[in-house]
Formats: sequence, structure tokens, C-alpha cells
Amino acid sequence: MTIPPLSPLDGRYANKLTALSQVMGEDSLLRARVRAELTWLTVLCGLNLPGVKKLSAAEQKTLEKLADLSAQDVALIRALETKGYGKIPATRHDVKAVEYFLRLKLEKTSLKDRLPFIHFALTSEDINSVSYALLLSDGMEKALLPTLEKLQKDLLKLSKKEAHSVLLARTHGQPAVPTTFGKEIRVFETRLARQLKELKQKQISCKFSGAVGNFNAHVAALPTINWPRAAKQVIGVLNKNRKLKLFLSPVTTQVDNRDSYAELFDNLRRINVILTDFSRDMWQYISAGLVKQQMVKGEVGSSTMPQKVNPIDFENAEGNLQLSAALLDFLSHKLPVSRLQRDLSDSTVLRNIPVAFGHALVAYESLLKGLSKIAFDKDFAHKELAAHPEVLAEGIQTILRAYGCQNAYELLRDFTRGRHLTAVALTDFIDGLNVPASVKMQLHMLEAEKYLGLAPQLAEGKHD
Repeated sequence: MTIPPLSPLDGRYANKLTALSQVMGEDSLLRARVRAELTWLTVLCGLNLPGVKKLSAAEQKTLEKLADLSAQDVALIRALETKGYGKIPATRHDVKAVEYFLRLKLEKTSLKDRLPFIHFALTSEDINSVSYALLLSDGMEKALLPTLEKLQKDLLKLSKKEAHSVLLARTHGQPAVPTTFGKEIRVFETRLARQLKELKQKQISCKFSGAVGNFNAHVAALPTINWPRAAKQVIGVLNKNRKLKLFLSPVTTQVDNRDSYAELFDNLRRINVILTDFSRDMWQYISAGLVKQQMVKGEVGSSTMPQKVNPIDFENAEGNLQLSAALLDFLSHKLPVSRLQRDLSDSTVLRNIPVAFGHALVAYESLLKGLSKIAFDKDFAHKELAAHPEVLAEGIQTILRAYGCQNAYELLRDFTRGRHLTAVALTDFIDGLNVPASVKMQLHMLEAEKYLGLAPQLAEGKHD
């Protein structure tokens, strides 16, 4: 019987999450565990342990090939855990199933004499800690970061394209002063760029030090070996060609403290908050008619109102961003906390990290799609700005202040506040001021479409 998808991540959104599923799915967790186990075995074989031979070139290739799990291998590991295989009863333990799988695969090779050193002196959490760190690194590096970088580039491109496109800015929802659409987009691009810079510098912690973090079994069996150095060798091998590096926490309990997880999740959550802000602003611009959406042939905006072209991409993004942010916030609070040396309440929570990442990635893809379908309506924006000559009140009162007028603000407040102002009325007001003709000329020369300050330069990044 085929089980239907329970989550939209595995249903309607599945085609958007291929890259993430390949590196953070449940099969990927099994592959990461196998890599961790085999890397440890490789390191042990290079430590000159009593009676443990070094790996030959052929044996090294055998381990490398084994690390590349096939679908049949994955099925075998699951069978070992859930129903048993051959004479091996079901382990009911996912990491132990990996160990038994490796024993089965190597028992008929030249490595059979080193089978006792598979999972040697380790606790399951050593393997899990390294494996989840690998999944986090791969998920960021191969799925989320490339999409976020593309989103940043698209925002930068849009901000420069619309650097001089005049827009009526609104504060508290009310007409304020002119700006440009490009500059307002650049606000979000710079916010995102700052968080991405921080995100790329992250490192992900893990532990590899035994039952309660003391290397107890290691030292008891072979006290002359520098076990912390051996553990670092494992991480060094796994970090090869990796941008988001793993590192060993120096002192832990049975579990890593996962403070680095919280730092990473909080960074991602901040990105989601920034992009939620962006999604809502785009929704507002579309609602106001300032941004037009390209129509997709055959697409339905409403089941009853055929005229509608809804901002569905930005709405989809907003919902998924908020859901992801909520999960990331929970993960940040939950995973660094464990009773005494270990409790298991984190196990099911760890398995949901890909869910938080999945909703984030769906949102990022929706924003990219939404941005590809929009165009700023310059004519509409010009008309809206022309209907609000009062936006020049700030400039007028500031020029009057510069001249030395003591009550400039109060003059403009009493003249403009709470009334519909026309260009003619503003001209008459300026003519009636008790200021020199040169100042009046300066005031008359103010034009809303040119009252932009450094907005175009800010949009283009030429303000430094």
C-alpha cells in the first residue's frame, strides 16, 4: 500500500525540495552515519594500535565504495533496525543497525580482522552528533545558501534597475516624502546581505568523546593513545572540501551542547523575519497598484472572481517563512538543553530540522518566482506622488530653518496638517512668506519628483 504524503513538504512542495531532500532526508542521515563510522575505522587503522593493520589501498577503496550507500543498502539498514535480517534480530536501534550493516558488508573481505573496531569505544550520540552536523552543513551549503544568494542577487539587480523610479514613501501608512522603489528594495538586500555574511562564517559543533564525553572506554582499553587528537582527525577528514566546517566541542556530556545549532537557527530565523517584512511590503505595493504582476496563462486567481491576479507567491512565502521561523525558534530553545548527561527528548526534535529548512526553502523559491513576475508601474507612481504636494512640507520647513526662520516647523504644520493640499495652494503659501526673494525662489524650485535626497545613490550603492 502506498502511503499518501502527510506533510505538504512531501506532497505539493516536494518538487521544490529535491536539492534539500538529497542531503537532509532520512536516507541522508543513514549515509552520514555510515560515513562517520567508516571515517572512525579509517582513523583507528592509522593509529598503530596493537594488532590493528593499516589499510591497504584496496581496502581504502572498499570503504569508500561502501560509504556510497545504494538503495538496497539503505533498505538493509532499515530491515536490521525494524524486522531483523538473517539470524540478526531487529535491533530497534538505528545506530546499532548501521554497525551491524557494516559488519555484514565487511565480514567476507580482508577487513574482517578489524570488525571489532567498528563503532569502537563510541556511544550512539557520537555518530549522531557528527551525522547531524554533516546534514546541517550540507543542507546549508547545497540548498539554502545557493537559493538565498540568488535571492540577494535578484534584489540587488532590481534595486539598481529601479534606482531612479520615484515612489511616494509612507510612514504610519500616510504620505511622507518621496523615495525610489530601487532604494526601498535595496534596504532589504543590504539586510539580507549582512545576515548571509554572518551565516557563511558559521561552524557547526559536534562531539566524539564517548558515553559522557570523557573518553572513558577509550582510555580504559588503550591508555597511551591521544584520543582527543584522534577524534579531531575524524572531523578533519569530514571537513575536506566543505565550506561550512564542523568542529569538536572541547568539553561535553553525552551530547554536544548544540549552542552552534542555536546560533545557526537564530541566524536563519532573522533572515526569515527580514523576508517576511519584504513579502508584506511587496503585497502592499501590489495591492496599491504600484507593482504589477505578469499574468500566467490559465492561472486562476479566484474560484469565483475571474478578474483577480493575486500576489500568491509573496503570500505563500510569508506563510512558509513564519512557519519556518517558529520551528527554528523552538529548535534554538530546545536542542541546547538536556537533563544531566543525557535525555532522549531531543531525538524526535532533531529529525524535524529538515522540516524547518524545507519550509524556509519553499519560501525562498516562492520569492524568486514572485520577483520574476513583477514590474514597477512608474506612471502610476508618478500620478500618486503628484496628488500629494504636501510631501514637500519637510523640505520647505528645513530650508526655512536654514535661512533662520524661528517657527518654520509650526508654520508648515498649521498650513498642511489634516487638509488636502493643492500645488496652487502651496505656491500661494510660499509667495506669502516673509522671506527674501532668493529663498522663495529656492522653495519654488522644489519638485516632488526631484526631492529624493540620495535615494538613487543609495539604491545603486554609490553613497559611500
